[in-house]
Amino acid sequence: MRPEQIRQVIVNILARIAPDEDLSQIRDDVPFREQMELDSMDFLDIVMELRKLYRIQIPEEDYFNLNTMDGTVNYLEPLLKNAGTPA
Repeated sequence: MRPEQIRQVIVNILARIAPDEDLSQIRDDVPFREQMELDSMDFLDIVMELRKLYRIQIPEEDYFNLNTMDGTVNYLEPLLKNAGTPA
């Protein structure tokens, strides 16, 4: 997957987790929690959704990489380089 595709996947997941949030103004370099009302359970939902969609494991010690959109895309790019659109 290309970075812009990964970004869209993350936006789609965030839209399901936080349907009342305006995601059109998400800044790529600002932590999600500073832009949205996400708690730790919401964050785990993101990780679980990625696991369900793409069968990837994200170790807890790597969660800090998913703090911002840029960090998330950069972390997931090598993991999803051969991934297609989820079923």
